[in-house]
Amino acid sequence: MSKLVSVIIPCFNAERWLAEAIDSCLQQTYPNIEIIVIDDGSTDNSLEIIKSYGNKVIWKSLPHKGGNHARNLALALSKGDYIQYLDADDYILPEKIERQVHFLENMGADVVYGDWRYKYHLPDGTTYLDKIQIPGEQVDILESLLANWWTAVASLLYTRAAVEKSDGWDEELAVAQDRDFFLSVVINGAKVVYQPGCYSVYRRYGNITVSSSSKSRWIQSHNIVLKKAEKKLLQLNKLSNKYRCAIAQCYFDLAREALKHEYYELYLKFIEEVLITYPDFRKKSRKAIYNFVQHICGFRQCERIACYVLLTRKFISSIVDNWSNQQRKLGLPF
Repeated sequence: MSKLVSVIIPCFNAERWLAEAIDSCLQQTYPNIEIIVIDDGSTDNSLEIIKSYGNKVIWKSLPHKGGNHARNLALALSKGDYIQYLDADDYILPEKIERQVHFLENMGADVVYGDWRYKYHLPDGTTYLDKIQIPGEQVDILESLLANWWTAVASLLYTRAAVEKSDGWDEELAVAQDRDFFLSVVINGAKVVYQPGCYSVYRRYGNITVSSSSKSRWIQSHNIVLKKAEKKLLQLNKLSNKYRCAIAQCYFDLAREALKHEYYELYLKFIEEVLITYPDFRKKSRKAIYNFVQHICGFRQCERIACYVLLTRKFISSIVDNWSNQQRKLGLPF
């Protein structure tokens, strides 16, 4: 008999999408699946939808404590040899689990990930599937994750052993929790493989995402994830120069994101973190002028210059915009 796969679905106010997520699991070609849905204190019709599936799903309802708590609880309830995490507003295609189980068994690996694609829902009610995202095979999966590489939650399938060796889903994190969990799995020794093929769909709604609705929280959460990973690697004596450089690269990306949104103190903080983590860090830029200035002045001074240039451009742009607005109000040509 084929090994059991547990599909774990945390749900909070997902009545619009929940049935499609559950149905996508029931339609799998793999014959031995249990579906565990945790209703995380929904105030909409989600719980009634869950109950309508009868004994086709295992479910539990609890006060709202967040998706990570729901995932950890569902794991404790599950019995599968393999674990598939699926958000209540995403879905998987029928052959997904069968393909990945067989691939894991043939490769002797602990985790497999595949390709995936966004399904966009626009304000006018229309939807469309975007191009397939191909995360590709990573030479060193840990190095890639530290440097901010990512793949969608639904694209992964884990062995139970790999999940149980991890530190679980951090219930204090509201953002970047999937990256944190995957990092924990990998740091604790899981062998991860890539299987080409798109069998997972990740929904996006308009232009609002977790990162755009609270960019400061997104930046700070990724900072927490990096700090946790760095501490764990130090404890395990695995923090090599290669991984230090990858962490520094992610700090640089966070610095630039902070600067983009005018969080200047955060920007300066992360630039310092770059150099504390990896003193010899150099940014490989597509702009020749940046690389030239960095070669002459060093990374820190080059970033200061880049920051001043950006601020000057914004200042000039604001002056031009204000002047243009005044001309419009006066009905004058410009």
